Amino acid sequence: MKKNIKLYYLVITFLLVTADSVSAQQVKEITVIADNPVADIQPTMWGVFFEDINFAADGGIYAELVKNRSFEFSMPLMGWKTTREKGEGRLLPTFYSPSNPSNPRYLEIAVDAANGAFGITNEGFRGMGVKQGETYNFSIFASARSGSDLIMTIELINPKGEIIGSAEIKGFNYDWKIYRASFKSPVTEPKAQLKVMLRGKGSIGVDMISLFPSDTWKGRLGGLRKDIAQLIADLEPGFVRFPGGCIVEGRDLTNRYQWKTTVGPIDQRRMIINRWNMEMRDRLAPDYFQSFGLGFFEYFLFSEDIGAEPLPILNCGMSCQFNAGEVVPLNELDPYIQDALDLIEFANGPVTSAWGKLRSSMGHPEPFNLKYVGVGNEQWDEQYIERYREFEKVLKAKHPEIKIVSGSGPSASGRLFDYAWAEMKKLSPDLIDEHYYMQPDWFLKNAARYDNYDRKGPKVFAGEYAAHWKEGKDAESRNTWYSALTEAAFMTGLERNADIVHMASYAPLLAHVEAWQWRPDLIWFDNLTSIGTPNYYVQKMFSTHRGTSVISLTAAGKPLTGQDSIYASGTLDKTAGRVYLKIVNVSAKPKTINISIEGSSAGKEAVVETLKSGNKGDYNTIGNPKVIYPSSKTIQISGKKMKIDLEGISANTIILTLKK
Repeated sequence: MKKNIKLYYLVITFLLVTADSVSAQQVKEITVIADNPVADIQPTMWGVFFEDINFAADGGIYAELVKNRSFEFSMPLMGWKTTREKGEGRLLPTFYSPSNPSNPRYLEIAVDAANGAFGITNEGFRGMGVKQGETYNFSIFASARSGSDLIMTIELINPKGEIIGSAEIKGFNYDWKIYRASFKSPVTEPKAQLKVMLRGKGSIGVDMISLFPSDTWKGRLGGLRKDIAQLIADLEPGFVRFPGGCIVEGRDLTNRYQWKTTVGPIDQRRMIINRWNMEMRDRLAPDYFQSFGLGFFEYFLFSEDIGAEPLPILNCGMSCQFNAGEVVPLNELDPYIQDALDLIEFANGPVTSAWGKLRSSMGHPEPFNLKYVGVGNEQWDEQYIERYREFEKVLKAKHPEIKIVSGSGPSASGRLFDYAWAEMKKLSPDLIDEHYYMQPDWFLKNAARYDNYDRKGPKVFAGEYAAHWKEGKDAESRNTWYSALTEAAFMTGLERNADIVHMASYAPLLAHVEAWQWRPDLIWFDNLTSIGTPNYYVQKMFSTHRGTSVISLTAAGKPLTGQDSIYASGTLDKTAGRVYLKIVNVSAKPKTINISIEGSSAGKEAVVETLKSGNKGDYNTIGNPKVIYPSSKTIQISGKKMKIDLEGISANTIILTLKK
């Protein structure tokens, strides 16, 4: 009995102490000092990371609807099938074109169809998405053999084989030239296919068979898919990192990304297999190649369009160390370094220079004003350090105006990470790229990750991060609200440490719901529609309310890094005269917070933008894109104080307009 009484008092004492402890930790008052900036925020703070994974380029943002348009896939007729309509003929893939070694293949079609038609049908990228009333532009390089009398009919068909758009081309001659036709689709169809049919007798060579919507981003012929490009532009990113990612490295060096083969005339760019073609054993994509219709020129142009700094990443003489792990000997590294020098000339050089002249011939005589170059992607250990050192030596000597981004390897901690940082501190990189794909709890525990980083060392580029949590049957299901919420909590720590973290980007950016290899991803799309994920709206919450300076936001004199499940940061936009407070409540319980504003006076009202959902596992889908979507309300400010009710598991931005 005495033991039971003693146990009873111990339990009561424990509960009382615990209750006092919890009460002491409750966040009820937040103090914001609005007139005393503690660090500058770089215009590049929040950006986007583009990699051609998940059919992000061909079949995604690059608006070409025809797959394998130049017959350069390893299987030349992949994506095509023979089509007979009471006509006969033969297909003869031809492997030799002396005029174009970068695009040597074309298709010879022999036709005997005086009373019918013979030709080919293209399946597109999991079909072709066409919209009612939109105009589509068809083009083809062709050369008819002597004596041929052929008429070409171009038809869009739906899955039932019904024609939903057509045009006709005739007058082919022997000289290779481009022929064009346009037509409107009378219906919307996500799974259309393209038929190229020939009537008459003769033989014709065809290449670069293409179909584009006329309504592209900025109205450019052969341009980008408008809806996807606009979603990216709406983030107002400070930079665009391209072209990856692992495709920079290649599975081996032969298949690495080489920027020089992605510029110049479209038909002279050399296609390669995409390294994600066979990378994921459970998500094989044998039809995944890179046509480079979206190449370095287009990346620069898109960055310029949306007001973002271009950040190209270059191969450092190493293939992916998770694959072949090939390494170029140091005494053979010069061509790789020269690629970096030539890229700077292509981007910034005068039109009188060789590479500047090429840029001008592509329609952009003005320089792109490149400021950053990344050397390597996720390489590690002494092999990377040795090669990075050689790049840095040359680039710092010849282009001291260019900031160099180096890397810390594929992990957020451990021996290789520590080694990379220790060695990089002996060199002079401007930024070190850190990557972390982790469980949500990691992001909560690391909200203060950069609080104690060396303020005199290299700056940080949080180049690839995403919270990986549970998943369901839908492609979009791994982009849960809880993953986005924990990323928001982590991002308050990035923002609070903006003197250290100069760049940050979620990864990957894009994914096709029927052709993905990796998830989660920031934006999902099908052949007609694109949507923002909860993670997208978290990124937008920060990037469109960036501010120019970090300001002090504390509770009981301390930054909010998880006390009472609250994470927070504050910024000042000197130009706009606004203060942005990001406050994240990761608890399921609502909380009421009193905020005191010191140093400056705000107006009588504040706007609160909120992202929330009652279920951590909720996510947006193509069919239901606004399960998690920003809502807005106005709250009152009394003098220099205001009260905000934080909903459970919510991310909030409070927008204050300061009095002049």
